Amino acid sequence: MGGFFTIISEADITRAIIRAFSEQLEEFSRSDVLVIGAGPSGLMAARDLAQKGKKVLVVERNNYLGGGFWIGGYLMNKVTVRHPAEAILEELKVPYQEVKKGLFVADGPHACSKLIASACDAGVKVLNMTEFEDVVMREGGRVAGAVVNWTPVGHLPRQITCVDPIALEASLLIDATGHDAFVVRKLEERGVLKTKGFGGMWVERSEDMVVEYTGEVHPGLIVTGMAVATTFGLPRMGPTFGAMLLSGRRAAELALRVLEEKG
Repeated sequence: MGGFFTIISEADITRAIIRAFSEQLEEFSRSDVLVIGAGPSGLMAARDLAQKGKKVLVVERNNYLGGGFWIGGYLMNKVTVRHPAEAILEELKVPYQEVKKGLFVADGPHACSKLIASACDAGVKVLNMTEFEDVVMREGGRVAGAVVNWTPVGHLPRQITCVDPIALEASLLIDATGHDAFVVRKLEERGVLKTKGFGGMWVERSEDMVVEYTGEVHPGLIVTGMAVATTFGLPRMGPTFGAMLLSGRRAAELALRVLEEKG
């Protein structure tokens, strides 16, 4: 029976998926940098690091990437950035318009898809529907990886949830999990760190401070994006994304420095 497409069986398709996924998971069971969270700051950090030749894996608990970058504010899929973050939109070739001096607006789906594509083009790999559970730790309390499991496992009834997680090793972790700051809070549970929780909205202060405070908060762990606000008690910023992009870029710069120092 002829047609347009090569004759391939269902089993061939299944084997191709299993083989390709297994090979990737095996290869990235040890990475240079493990980014937890695929919002704009996490994707930006991952992209910049991969462009510098680093082996980067992104772990995302949802079945989509981009966080709020896709849908903007209040389910209106326009995203705003303030100067100077429009330079990153230009770098990603995202069309935008200036609506007020220093304030720019772009289509969320366009901006988000360009960032995702740019990260993938750079070599970033992604584990979707994968939830962060815990950190891997080494001598001196250094963070050395993440314990993860399939997201649906955490939503099964407790009495039938007997699915052990797996561990992924990395030289550095980046917490890009937004206001939840899941990685930082896991260290807080152990008495290693103390978070302050994010404050009320104050865009002018929050964007500058999120970028300024982006950094290594514990050996092996860098925070970026709104996880920074939760860690340091900074104001929330609402539906504007310049600081997310610039914080991700700063996280990548700091990660490169730390990796160079470690040799």
